[in-house]
Amino acid sequence: MWLHTLCARPSAPTPGLHKEERAVSPWTGGAIRLLGGTGELPGLADADTGPGPMAALRKARRQEQLVSKRLLREDSAAREGAQDGADVVPDPLSEDEVKNMTFSVAVGVPGVFPSLSISLWIPRLDGSMRTLTGLFTSSLADLQLEAARCLHELSHSSVPAVAEACLPVTSYLLTYLSGHSLEFTELCLYTLGNLVVESEAVRKQLLPQGIIPVLASCIQSPHEAVLEGVGYVLSQLLQAKEAPTEIIPLVLDSVLPLHMLRLVCSGLKAGMGAAVEFAWCLHYIICRHEANTVLLELGAVPALTSLLLDLASEIPQDAPEGLELLVCPVLRCLSNLLAETGGQGQGRDGRLLIALFLILQCFLQQHPFLVQECLWLLNNLTGECSVTLSLSGMCPLCPPCLLSLPQVLTVLCNIAEQGPLQCQRLLCQPLLPQLLPVLALPNPEAVGHCLELLHLLFLHCPEVRAGGALGTGL
Repeated sequence: MWLHTLCARPSAPTPGLHKEERAVSPWTGGAIRLLGGTGELPGLADADTGPGPMAALRKARRQEQLVSKRLLREDSAAREGAQDGADVVPDPLSEDEVKNMTFSVAVGVPGVFPSLSISLWIPRLDGSMRTLTGLFTSSLADLQLEAARCLHELSHSSVPAVAEACLPVTSYLLTYLSGHSLEFTELCLYTLGNLVVESEAVRKQLLPQGIIPVLASCIQSPHEAVLEGVGYVLSQLLQAKEAPTEIIPLVLDSVLPLHMLRLVCSGLKAGMGAAVEFAWCLHYIICRHEANTVLLELGAVPALTSLLLDLASEIPQDAPEGLELLVCPVLRCLSNLLAETGGQGQGRDGRLLIALFLILQCFLQQHPFLVQECLWLLNNLTGECSVTLSLSGMCPLCPPCLLSLPQVLTVLCNIAEQGPLQCQRLLCQPLLPQLLPVLALPNPEAVGHCLELLHLLFLHCPEVRAGGALGTGL
């Protein structure tokens, strides 16, 4: 089977389906490069490269593993100080002063919580974490919530020692995930997610403490905010360097895959934020695990195929904000699952091709990076010699500017390799005139793919050499 790997070594064709390994970069504790071989499309501007935090987040989400920390709540005093142009860090209270403040909270003295939050935001005293842990385990719900906010702000620190200093509270964070309020549970989740980002010690402590079973329980929550928080924690864990051997097996042995798949496939109805988080979780599992039998047995391929069909049928001219963040990992999951031994032959729903082209046309101008993802899936679909899908309508659906991409030519070569019938269907479209400009491009890879495609067309349809080819100027 003629098949190029779309983002590996362009000069070395690899037979058979290829499982994309873009996410198996070594852990560096920071942003990790995820996409390989993604170039800008000629003449197309990426709308995500503009200014603004949302644009930066979208760009990071698609180009890097989001090993990042999130802050749910900015300290109000810090905001006010920033507005005044001053970066004021108050002196920490002594341990006796903190005890007096705690007593004041217990007896209902008003106005104490802001002072408590400020004084514990950056603890500098010996024993300050012990004091904060005591407040966090208090029987007073309001005091406990304020301590949780302090812990959450601490977990967002870039100082490496902070995560290790928070080791004594990890068991409480897990226990309190069934907390007394939605805000409290959400704070505990995002604090855990922040702590596991940089600290292997925290991750190693949380595993025997039962973080996977606890998350498996939390994922059944009816609250979207909790579900999104669970997805955040899980996505950070699944990107750890030890994930393939120590974390992913535990996840696959739990009910998490079943619920992740359910939430991803009901994303447009249940909540986009949680669906995006769990779609990336599935992607990290699939690309870092050798055999994904569990997901295949759960029906991941037909389920994700059905989701893409739903997304394509509901995409308006102006796609909803953030929809590309869901489409991207779903495309990757399907591409990699089809490359699995047990996944080959499952992508035979002819409607999937139509859905892919609708998605491609919808996002081409605003989010051209999705072209790469769609083509990767097409590559693995057409890489099957037993595939029953027909791509004879690809040329009119595919914008002419994309025919110069090696990835598109790779897909066309895979189709032409299937024999005379598919070649004749391709030639029914105005393919040869569109290939002529490609031969003049200063792109050796594209020219090589184009020549290989012409070779296959002439091989399976000899009459083209005598007739159609002469008329096109080839």
